[in-house]
Amino acid sequence: MEVRFPPLNALRAFESTARHLSIKQAAKELHVTPAAVSQQIKTLESYLEVELFERKVRSISLTEVGEQLYPFMEEGFAKLEEGIRQLHRHRHSNELVVSVSPTFAAKWLLPRLGSFYQQYPAYRLRVDASESLVNFRQDGVDIALRYGGGNYTGVHCEVLIPEEVVPVCSPALLEGKHALRSPEDLKHHMLLRSDWQTTQAQAPCWGMWLRAAGVEHSDANSGHQFSSEALAMQAAIEGQGVALTSTALADLDVKAGRLVYPFGREHNQKVAFGYYFVCPDSHLRIKKVQAFHNWIVSELSA
Repeated sequence: MEVRFPPLNALRAFESTARHLSIKQAAKELHVTPAAVSQQIKTLESYLEVELFERKVRSISLTEVGEQLYPFMEEGFAKLEEGIRQLHRHRHSNELVVSVSPTFAAKWLLPRLGSFYQQYPAYRLRVDASESLVNFRQDGVDIALRYGGGNYTGVHCEVLIPEEVVPVCSPALLEGKHALRSPEDLKHHMLLRSDWQTTQAQAPCWGMWLRAAGVEHSDANSGHQFSSEALAMQAAIEGQGVALTSTALADLDVKAGRLVYPFGREHNQKVAFGYYFVCPDSHLRIKKVQAFHNWIVSELSA
């Protein structure tokens, strides 16, 4: 059955009003008057011969029919906006915006970017070091590299590095009266941790690691705490204690001799977290995104 397409302005007014559940906010977003938004919605309701909103004295809500229609409108306008955004980006197609946590950027990504520039000299990276969630529709981000459980909905989400955590410390702590030779020796040293290890549910923490190692510790939450994992690792490099971090972040410092695994790699603890490559499905068709994806997968394989 052929379906006549409703007026686009009426659909846009419905989508914005349904998203905000406010005619006033929709009018502000669309740069029109509330009366104009109301008229567009009435036009759409007349066209579809249904009521899309329940109108109350000081609020509105979607009817059952409105709730059925809204997800399709939201997805449709999101794709239109993304298409226009990509068209505008084409003028600057050599710039690739990557959002990444500051620690992963400093400890893993930046030391390896030279090989990306060599393989893809036509592209220029803009690295946005941030822990914040990305709104791909509004933030202009092409790719996000995120640490977490991988439960990111509505986007392409690909595990890059399954997480393994292990204690690290300065080589100086392997010597002296309380030299680190076994996990039991940790009771003589400061346990360093970052904020996210104490605030994120199921995040790998000292309590988890000590239990897995069969070690009793009077207070696994004692010791210095830092706002980022990079700072905790730097404190470990300075000999201020022992940090718990991922092998992915520590390996370059270990190879450079700034850190050591005091108990070897056999004490790695696998956890449910990991590092993920995240982007909208549509971005996977962009050549610069494909280039970065191929490069990072190659680096991890190496």
